[in-house]
Amino acid sequence: MKKLVRVSMFYMIFGLLAGIFYREFTKLNDFTGETQLGVLHTHILILGMFFFLIVLLLEKNFQLTKEKNYKKFYVIYNIGLGITLLMMIVRGVLQVLSYPESAAISGISGLGHIIITIGLAYFFQVLFKAVKE
Repeated sequence: MKKLVRVSMFYMIFGLLAGIFYREFTKLNDFTGETQLGVLHTHILILGMFFFLIVLLLEKNFQLTKEKNYKKFYVIYNIGLGITLLMMIVRGVLQVLSYPESAAISGISGLGHIIITIGLAYFFQVLFKAVKE
């Protein structure tokens, strides 16, 4: 359970730093438009910190970590979230610096979303088995 607390805390710190980065980076570049960096902070806090706090509560009640596919869920979800967040950072920085849109960034971001979805499928499989028992 400490691992879930740690990962949640990591995403909390990362989310807060992302908010600071957004504010300072756009201010430094005199940018006033919309950018992917503007929603990065909330994505990290919700999909990272809050999600793993909910998993922690479910672990306390249903011992999710004892299920066969729990580790697959944990690793795959974090990889997908990492890729997605990294691409949000890259896209946001490029938007602030007025670079053109990139299909490669969209494609990699899409892969991140697909990987998150696979992780969530494992999560619900684990959750259904844990609740059933």
